[in-house]
Amino acid sequence: MARMTMIEAIRDALDVMMGRDDNVVVFGEDVGYFGGVFRCTQGLQKKYGKDRCFDAPISEAGIVGTAIGMAAYGLRPCVEIQFADYVYPAYDQIVSEAARLRHRSAGDFTCPLVIRMPTGGGIFGGQTHSQSPEALFTHVAGLKTVVPSNPRDAKGLLIAAIEDPDPVIFLEPKRLYNGPFDGHPDRPIVPWSKHELGEVPTGHAPIPLGQAAIRRAGTAVTVLAYGTMVHVAEAAAQETGIDAEVIDLRTLVPLDLDAIVRSVSKTGRCVVVHEATLTSGFGAELVSLVQEHCFYHLEAPVVRVAGYDTPYPHALEWTYFPGPKRVGEALRAAVEAV
Repeated sequence: MARMTMIEAIRDALDVMMGRDDNVVVFGEDVGYFGGVFRCTQGLQKKYGKDRCFDAPISEAGIVGTAIGMAAYGLRPCVEIQFADYVYPAYDQIVSEAARLRHRSAGDFTCPLVIRMPTGGGIFGGQTHSQSPEALFTHVAGLKTVVPSNPRDAKGLLIAAIEDPDPVIFLEPKRLYNGPFDGHPDRPIVPWSKHELGEVPTGHAPIPLGQAAIRRAGTAVTVLAYGTMVHVAEAAAQETGIDAEVIDLRTLVPLDLDAIVRSVSKTGRCVVVHEATLTSGFGAELVSLVQEHCFYHLEAPVVRVAGYDTPYPHALEWTYFPGPKRVGEALRAAVEAV
């Protein structure tokens, strides 16, 4: 085991996989020489050379399109889109090519591609550096979508994503890159010189996709969350004193529906939390699944807590996405409903 930040854990995962498999290549905007805008790929070009870790032009469609071609011919590209907000020029390539390649070729070609993207807010990045677009990918058949909440999961899930035979969208909550973070929105971001370290296994230590984790056991209400909101949910449960069970989904597609059903069937109540805007967010899918599979166990309506349906505000971002106060209010509403 070693103590790492999420950035260090991601870099370690890439290092492990590049060392194990010569077909793994890493590229994107400023990824090579500079080591990425968040330094997730720092040192990889020096260690593995410019043929395996290199810079790409400022063209997200070009980055992803090139990676799809590489994947179809046997390589395992892991590309970085500098911010999730920048992915839209590449969306056609992701949806029309990467997600469909296995199916349209009847299995003759596959697309073992990972697209890494910093996602979410919390660093005052404004409208074009703070979006949470996970629902745009979970809606697309053929894609897998991963959102880690801690360094250990970031490494293990990234290794599993690189080893997966199909395309994986890997969303990295930038608020958790260096921490520390205890769920409180009223505390300023800590300078990058201070680190939130997690215990991370050394070497090859994959975590299978499609397995949720119980971060806090409880019997009064189930909270479904992922990424940054896992920590917000834990803080809300602690502050309210409500015996909430916090489920970290970890992967949205494939989704660990069994873990959700077991928890909600036990508690009879459910709160869904995500940072993205409310309307058509992934939380709506979670609410629908809970309704379909746990209807006769529910003792109250499912409650959603999410970002507001407005373009991402710069100065008011801590008001925009859920903090412990809003999640705590939802927990009380769920447990007090009859």
